Amino acid sequence: MRVLLLNLYYPPDTSATAKMAAAFIGPLAAKHEVTVLCGRPSYDPTERRPWRLWQTERSNNAKVIRVGSTDYPRTRMTRRALNYLTYVAISVPRALFAPCDVVLAMTDPPFQGILGAFVALLKRKPYVYNIRDLYPDMALGGSIVEPGLLARIWETLHRWALRRAKRVIVLGDDMRLRILAKGVSSSRIAIVRDGAELAAAPPAAEAPVDPEVVRAIRAGFKFVLLHAGNLGFYGAWSTLLKAARELAPDSVGLVFVGDGAQRARAESESAGATNIRFLPFFPAAKIPSVLAAGDAHIITIKRGLEGVVVPSKLYGILAAGRPILAVAPQETDAASLGALRGFGVSADPDKPEQIVSVVKQLLDDPARLQSMSAAAKVAARDYDRVNEIAKFIEILEEAVQA
Repeated sequence: MRVLLLNLYYPPDTSATAKMAAAFIGPLAAKHEVTVLCGRPSYDPTERRPWRLWQTERSNNAKVIRVGSTDYPRTRMTRRALNYLTYVAISVPRALFAPCDVVLAMTDPPFQGILGAFVALLKRKPYVYNIRDLYPDMALGGSIVEPGLLARIWETLHRWALRRAKRVIVLGDDMRLRILAKGVSSSRIAIVRDGAELAAAPPAAEAPVDPEVVRAIRAGFKFVLLHAGNLGFYGAWSTLLKAARELAPDSVGLVFVGDGAQRARAESESAGATNIRFLPFFPAAKIPSVLAAGDAHIITIKRGLEGVVVPSKLYGILAAGRPILAVAPQETDAASLGALRGFGVSADPDKPEQIVSVVKQLLDDPARLQSMSAAAKVAARDYDRVNEIAKFIEILEEAVQA
């Protein structure tokens, strides 16, 4: 089987879609012929590429074609749009000359799903759509795009792409419900979770812990609520910050490790708070230490974005055996799975007082925290990434055979 993957980002880019593409490309390329059509590295890349109309390299046993998109930093949003447009302008014509049996598209740029359907139509090949973030819903919910003509056209084209897809691969039950509501048959929707990395490395809880990292995160706090990852448009940051201020007398610290579009605003809102701390990302080798430093990890999704964004960091936290506090609607996977499997608790993303109440309950019940940690480790084994990738490959094979 010959697979053509369309996605702007691929390693050495460090975006979530780049990392997940690399995770399944290796096993997929071990069985099939894979071509990745991506752009020049621009998303916090570990290395750059010179401009060429396109250039070819090998990675993970796959053929990687990098088209000559611009490579402006992702923090410069206006110029980042040029990265999207130049990628589209060169990648679509180039895709027409790439032999394949199935076209697979992810969601970078945000309208990639539509482009994938268009390419598959022109090539007369089956189409599989892997939704990482649901657009235009996310753009509207994050106030990146205002309701209006553009949003309506985008949604119309996106629904056309969904209808064109033989299979739509989503990240969880909450996203599946969103796609069902758009009129897609349940038989064409498959859930493949990002999963926990269990086979590639020892469990994070057993890995050596760097005391300096732990000290940087925990210093001065009796109990740490840790948010490690991107501070994007999807989080209930104001609610979380208000709750943290109320928890200061209990020596509860709210620590952010990472960066993102909303970090500056969050820092401004938390000015003067003694128990809120912002730290940069640590090197990848220190991730086990970061995960071990929190008493409970925060996953937050503001109301209206349930099923639109599904944070993949959930599974890394589970693998580390850490409890989860989901500041998110009950319909989200982070909240519903946490309650079902016993590894998490949740609070309304619009009610800071509910967060305060839940955290104080955890403070008074160390045995419950231990039970949640044990449940997290059990759940992680059920979401082993190796098994999830096997599902992904099977879906692609079925799309070609059907």
